[in-house]
Amino acid sequence: MSILVIGVNHRSSPVALLERLTLAPDTLGKAVAGLAQRDNIREAVVLSTCNRTEVYVVAELFHGAYGDVRDFLCEISNLSVDELTPHLYSQHDSAAVTHLFEVAAGLDSVVLGEGEILGQVRTAWETAQLEGAARTSLNLLFRSSIEAGKRARSETGISRGTASISHAAVEMITDVIGDLAGKRVAVIGAGSMGEGVAVALHRAGGATITVVNRSPERGASLAARVDGKTVGFEQLADVVAVADVVVAGTGAGDPVITADLVARARTGSGAGSLHIVDIGMPRDVEPEVGALSGVTVFDLDDLSAWADRGLAHRAGEADRVRAIVNEEVEDFAVESTA
Repeated sequence: MSILVIGVNHRSSPVALLERLTLAPDTLGKAVAGLAQRDNIREAVVLSTCNRTEVYVVAELFHGAYGDVRDFLCEISNLSVDELTPHLYSQHDSAAVTHLFEVAAGLDSVVLGEGEILGQVRTAWETAQLEGAARTSLNLLFRSSIEAGKRARSETGISRGTASISHAAVEMITDVIGDLAGKRVAVIGAGSMGEGVAVALHRAGGATITVVNRSPERGASLAARVDGKTVGFEQLADVVAVADVVVAGTGAGDPVITADLVARARTGSGAGSLHIVDIGMPRDVEPEVGALSGVTVFDLDDLSAWADRGLAHRAGEADRVRAIVNEEVEDFAVESTA
């Protein structure tokens, strides 16, 4: 038996392809249960976030399991083998273990050391357990990866400073347009991404924050925390009409900001330029929006490029994290053969 990981992430794939491989939380359980029933797979965990979709399996035969996972990824994305294969990476046994531990430790994230991934790893594992897809081998693997991630954050400075996608989005837009004082900023979505953005904006100070959310209660709760206001999606066009900045991260599955909506909202509004940051996966903003006059759209590819330029203040901690990962990989090897 082998442990195998196959996947795509923000380094191997453009956003347009990565979003086609993203699994919504309410479909993840069924997907991992079906995967674990394939001929060459004994156990499975699927980790699907805005930056990656990775499949971890305990495999009877490497090549057979690789084919099963590749076919699974083609099915959920409606991509052909030829379209998908150039973007796939794979590791097995100790290399696969090391990869997962580095993911959990934040070494493989868009923002080095970001903390959200550790909870996402745990959720992926728990979902697989509920479906009976993760048992002895992957339970040990994922339990150990979470320990590695915890140690990385408690024993090093890898997560200090900007350590989340949402915080990085706020820093990027501040870097682009300058001081946010007096700017009207709309946060679309009050889930984990929207919450992170709104809190980061509030800490930065100066911006007038409007939370747009489908659930009035959740939107109101977040708006109260950041001294902002909340509106429902039926008022989205009104908010876009006067906004200086829009940050969207709903996880809705389909674009909530369309070219038609923005064009109609901005026509005759008298507002200046509009900057939109799309941190949704799948994307919340239609690609055509970026072609509109006076509108600039940034997506996760842009955020990744921006984050790469700002690694210096945490990169020095990466070697310490890798040392922790190596220790945990060795401990896992001993425990898994005991």
